[in-house]
Amino acid sequence: MSEKKVYCGSGKKQKDNWIKATINVEKFKDHIQEFNGHKFIKLNININDEPDQYGKDVSISIDTWKPEKKQEPETLGDSDDLPF
Repeated sequence: MSEKKVYCGSGKKQKDNWIKATINVEKFKDHIQEFNGHKFIKLNININDEPDQYGKDVSISIDTWKPEKKQEPETLGDSDDLPF
């Protein structure tokens, strides 16, 4: 099941290797992830084929994809039994 795309900013391609963008940090609060004591936000940055009505040709959205949780195998019998 895919979540609704969360747009958090936009920008403009200045040169082939330079994009200038503005990001709304208020959109991040529900999507901060932590790993090894550091906080991260995964973003999708897309260069659009054509500029939008404001001349922006870069769109930025939060990557909300999460892997499916693996289900633990059901145990058979007592918890003291060996699995073989």
